[in-house]
Amino acid sequence: MIKVIPSRSLCCVLLAGVALAGQAARTTRTASVPQYTYKIVKVYPHDPEAYTQGLVYKDGYFYEGTGLNGRSSLRKVRLETGEVIQRMDLPPEFFGEGIARLGGKIFQLTWKAGTGFIYDARDFQLLRKFSYPGEGWGLTTDGHLLYMSDGTPEIRVLNPETLREVRRIKIHDGASPVQELNELEFINGEIFANIWQTDRIARISPRTGKVVGWIDLSGILSPMYRRTADAVLNGIAYDPQGKRLFVTGKLWPNIFEITLVKKQ
Repeated sequence: MIKVIPSRSLCCVLLAGVALAGQAARTTRTASVPQYTYKIVKVYPHDPEAYTQGLVYKDGYFYEGTGLNGRSSLRKVRLETGEVIQRMDLPPEFFGEGIARLGGKIFQLTWKAGTGFIYDARDFQLLRKFSYPGEGWGLTTDGHLLYMSDGTPEIRVLNPETLREVRRIKIHDGASPVQELNELEFINGEIFANIWQTDRIARISPRTGKVVGWIDLSGILSPMYRRTADAVLNGIAYDPQGKRLFVTGKLWPNIFEITLVKKQ
């Protein structure tokens, strides 16, 4: 049997055609999804050594969960100054991940240990631990339930009393699953989710899992401040009373208050 091998030029044409088809499919998929950019309202100081994994705003303070083995912590941070006024360090074997505040408690995930921590929100006293299968990434709450990401296109919904999984939400943009959902924040009935290693935030319907908007934060932090490849966007917090949206990243020197601007 004679095997016919296309020339290099023909292969390039075929590959180009496949790439253009893929690009067209992506354009078609997201064409009806609103796209947003941003306007910076105010810039706040942030500890550039904080490997931010979770961020929550409450009454003039940020509650922040940080990562890396031997450097993971839970912190209470003054909004205007970035001063850390309260801190609980995790044992060095734990790599801290997302946090959520609910009912006077703070819940914190860890990456690969399958262990979560529950603290008293007032004094950070450890109340108890809990377990879950797989990895822990981001965590948020709608005021009743907990919503947990694990790097897959699914968000787990947890009962905050039992920490048992209630259901899962499959996140999709059109027909395509959205991979590597990271830090989460519940804002006005939607879940905002960082996409790991990108400058994009997905706005998600918790009812259907559909992406209902994309936020592009490209350029918000000067490249000169991104000291390592790990210094990526990761941290979303919302002030419902003041209607203020805050974003930051791992090892970033600033937290940004922004407003969203819809692209034309």
